[in-house]
Amino acid sequence: MNISPASLNAVTPANVTVAKDYCPRLLLVDDEPRLLSSLYELLRDRDYELITATNGAEALAQLTRVKFDLILLDLRLPDMSGHEIMDFINTRGIEGDIIVMSGDVGIEAAIGALKRGAYDYLRKPYSREELLKTVENALQKRRLANDNSRITSQLENSERMYRSLVDSSPDIIYTLNHEGKITFVNDRVQQLLGFSREELIGKHYSVLVHEEDLERARYAFNDRRGEERASRNVELRLKSNLGSGIERTFSNTLMTISLNAIGMHVPEQEVKQEVFGTYGVARDITDRKRAEEVISYQAYHDILTDLPNRMLFKDRLGLAVIQAKRKLTELAVMFVDLDRFKLVNDTLGHVKGDELLQQVAQRLKDCLRRGDTLARQGGDEFTIVLPELRDRQDAKAIADKFLESLHRPFDLDGHEVHISASIGIAIYPGDGETIDELLRHADIAMYQVKALGKNGHSFYHNSMLDVSHQKIALEQSLRKALELNELEMYYQPQIDMATGRIIGAEGLMRWNHPQRGLLSAGEFLPFAEENGLMLPISDWMLGALCRDMLLWNAAGGDNIRLSLNLSPQYLDRGDFFEKMRGALTRYGISPAQIEVEITENICIRNPQYAIEQLNKLCQLGVSVAIDDFGTGYSSLSYLHRFPIHTIKIDQSFVKEIHDENGHYPVILAIISIARGLGLHLVAEGVETDVQARYLQANGCTTMQGYLYHRPLSLATFIDVLNEQNRRNAQAGAHGLHAVPSANAAPPMIAIQA
Repeated sequence: MNISPASLNAVTPANVTVAKDYCPRLLLVDDEPRLLSSLYELLRDRDYELITATNGAEALAQLTRVKFDLILLDLRLPDMSGHEIMDFINTRGIEGDIIVMSGDVGIEAAIGALKRGAYDYLRKPYSREELLKTVENALQKRRLANDNSRITSQLENSERMYRSLVDSSPDIIYTLNHEGKITFVNDRVQQLLGFSREELIGKHYSVLVHEEDLERARYAFNDRRGEERASRNVELRLKSNLGSGIERTFSNTLMTISLNAIGMHVPEQEVKQEVFGTYGVARDITDRKRAEEVISYQAYHDILTDLPNRMLFKDRLGLAVIQAKRKLTELAVMFVDLDRFKLVNDTLGHVKGDELLQQVAQRLKDCLRRGDTLARQGGDEFTIVLPELRDRQDAKAIADKFLESLHRPFDLDGHEVHISASIGIAIYPGDGETIDELLRHADIAMYQVKALGKNGHSFYHNSMLDVSHQKIALEQSLRKALELNELEMYYQPQIDMATGRIIGAEGLMRWNHPQRGLLSAGEFLPFAEENGLMLPISDWMLGALCRDMLLWNAAGGDNIRLSLNLSPQYLDRGDFFEKMRGALTRYGISPAQIEVEITENICIRNPQYAIEQLNKLCQLGVSVAIDDFGTGYSSLSYLHRFPIHTIKIDQSFVKEIHDENGHYPVILAIISIARGLGLHLVAEGVETDVQARYLQANGCTTMQGYLYHRPLSLATFIDVLNEQNRRNAQAGAHGLHAVPSANAAPPMIAIQA
């Protein structure tokens, strides 16, 4: 689509005039119609000739047919990338500067654009002022470049015009005689370097060149080439006389200069041509070099903590290994994983989590020696290389310092946070001679610390590899367990204290392992969480529970409410609600019999999404329970925001009850909250008569625990229900009342995966 100012007379304001002497032509390339239209409207009144393209093919057609001063290019196009278009421009030698506009946050896109000669890189969304300024600067640069080109041709025709135009050039223009002494330099040298022309005329060029670049300068200026138009390019740092106070770090201010030197020859009519001097144009590329340094730095450093990233860490570890091999010394590789960081991140949010990572990084750096390298692997994981160890005690001492430094609380804007770390250590060469071996073994040692309770450090040992292989084998077996139908649900009855009857049960998943026997959920579900197996296992559990409910209903348990304890991964799954509704419909189960049981931390991870999912379930007729109440880190506000029907007192609080006449404020507070909000209440882990009497005396009448029943297989649980129904029938025949009281909690089953 071609759009020019002449075709827009009907919509051009009367007070806008189109420049007649020079009208830059711009090509706008973007596949998003609204962004392209917005970009066009922003530039239309700027005396530019605007042509647009909505894809790569259109852009290439326009570039082949029309000459443009400036191309505004989106990197993501439907048929090709912006980088491919830039390659096309460079290959064909098409003139025109390029401004890249992209929403890509990766550093590779920016590096690729700059390497292909982009004038600038704007990240979407950009501001109006930023775009207009960048476009004007690019056009101004192009105009200056054209002026310089004209200056070069005019120098041959008029010495007077040469003098006036050269002095107005944005670059330093100079000539040297055969001895390397400056015979001419324009006024730009004073603006860029702070030296007057009078100070430099007659001086050797070396007075301007930084000492470290003198050898390179001598080669560039003394390399005499035979061709008349022979030229060479070299980057040199030139000294500045603008004042040392501006950059206090250095005694002299240094500027990076791109220098182009061309040999100048005597007139052609003389028989013998001899080089009598050098002509040069020095262009200031300081800003470009600094931008390249920033891009290079960001490519090898973590932006959040300013630590080396994994790429730079591997490079430094590789050098350390080479040195250790040459010197026959040891080095240590540490793998540090923060304990409980995810909980802090979920509780206080990602912003506070980032602040915590920054504070942790600083504390770890303060514990290191000169020459040690600390890097961030990603998330809450850090790696360290400790070269030139005297013995293993050096690594142990630094690991102890790490743990001690993390022991002090962290202050996150008034929130006092406590965390610890699990540290694995691998020693070169005993624990591995390659980078990958050392990192893998340090990682295995770190997981060993995690398994033993966290907050500590451990050196790698070959036996740990066997444990790691066992974990891998367990994961593989768990994947097959679903196919071989080795999983089974067990049920722990819940008792109504007012009647002594079983009114529900908590489901506990078991694995009938072919070699290790019956495994509890805690022995295999953590592996399922880590390895992405919770979704298929939860799908299996949903079907298994619905099938069990059919048997319960047939045994007279049609008033039992089934509560599914959900994994956060399963709740986050987009089709969870449809899975639930489909299973209930398929097995003919009433939604009123289902209660979804969640933990407090699910409410914290993504509260708005959780509210939406739970409200949909409530509209279906499913109720919601909070498991392990009081053990999380959320406020009580979610009890009002979330559709909660039941609170379960965690067994960690129940275990503290040792005296039925004692005072246990946490228990009393939870009971009071449930009573005040009209919520049902269930106590878990009741094991003694003292605990049962204390809970009942203070208002909790529904309990479960070893005092009443251990977890039962499905067949045994149904036998218990049948026996209870038989006793109730006998009691009814004798005129006895053996039914729950009106105040008792409704029958329910809590299913824990």
